[in-house]
Amino acid sequence: MIEKLSDTVTLNNGSEIPGLGLGVFQIPEADTAEVVKQAIINGYRLIDTAAIYGNETGTGTGIKQGLQETGLAREELFVTSKLWNDHLTYDETIHAFNESLARLNLEYLDLYLIHWPGNQAFQESWRALEDLYAAGKIKAIGVSNFQIHHLEQLLAIAKVVPVINQIELHPKLTQQDLRAFCGEKAIAIQAWSPLMQGKLLKDDTVLAIADAQQKSAAQVLLR
Repeated sequence: MIEKLSDTVTLNNGSEIPGLGLGVFQIPEADTAEVVKQAIINGYRLIDTAAIYGNETGTGTGIKQGLQETGLAREELFVTSKLWNDHLTYDETIHAFNESLARLNLEYLDLYLIHWPGNQAFQESWRALEDLYAAGKIKAIGVSNFQIHHLEQLLAIAKVVPVINQIELHPKLTQQDLRAFCGEKAIAIQAWSPLMQGKLLKDDTVLAIADAQQKSAAQVLLR
């Protein structure tokens, strides 16, 4: 077993999240368990899935197998899933969360996100997330793909400030204004597609930096 791969980031509620994680987007359900297991064996401590990915069951199986192989405790992993926001009511949000938890075969989640703001009908969902957080079912709650106006609308009614806004972020999409806004509100930024789905691994500027630093292109982009 390799030691955990990355630094940690302290969130606004005191939780610590690994600085590097495995996202299982586009991994077929049949392959997910083995991928997640091997990731844990090789040092990943953050596993990120979502209801819409269709592979929460495989993710849960991989987590169980990875813990068995490594002897790690569940508390040493940080597991994220996401609510597919489709004008969900309070009760529908609670139901969707419980379904995700059952598929993952876990007793709690470390982080649960509203996956997309949709048409800005997310207030009821956020209220449900706050109650799940208060009940200890989730260690931290946040959002994904929210822009400034979405966050302003959410913060106007929120009792709990989101710990994270997970957004597409890489050298071709720097989102500087959004990052600055989140920084002012103590909302951490978490990048999805930091390698631009691999398209930046052969970028001339990235490769020049990597050569100068004696690192891989992926290491440069992630750092």
